[in-house]
Amino acid sequence: MSKPAAPAQPDPFALTAPLAANVQKLLFSMARMQAQGYKAMMRYQIEALSFLKHRCEEDVKLVEDLAASADFTDAIDVYASFLQNAVTEYSSESGKMADISSRIASDTARRVRRETGAAIEDIAAQTVA
Repeated sequence: MSKPAAPAQPDPFALTAPLAANVQKLLFSMARMQAQGYKAMMRYQIEALSFLKHRCEEDVKLVEDLAASADFTDAIDVYASFLQNAVTEYSSESGKMADISSRIASDTARRVRRETGAAIEDIAAQTVA
C-alpha cells in the first residue's frame, strides 16, 4: 500500500523574498546617499583648507612686510592693505561656500527624486505582478 501524499506546505520564505529585494535596494540607496554626503563634506574641506593655506601665506607675507617697513607710516599702510585684502577674501570665500552648499542641496534633491522614482516603479511593478 502506498502512503497518502503529504499536503504541500507553503514555503515560509516565499513572503520574505520581495521584502529582501526591497531591503537590498534600500541599503544600496542609503550607501549612495552616504557616499554623496562624504563627497560633499570633502568638497567643503578642500575649499576651506585651500583658503586657509592661502590666508596663512598672506599672514607670513604680512610679517615679512612689517619687518621690512622703513617707518611707522609704511607699517600702517602694510597692515591696512592686509586687512582690506583679508576682508575681501573672506567675503569672497563665504560666497564660494554658499555656492558649494547650493550645488550640494540641488544634487541631493535630484538624487532623492531619482531614488524615490525608482522605489515607486518597483512598488508598482510588484503590485502588478
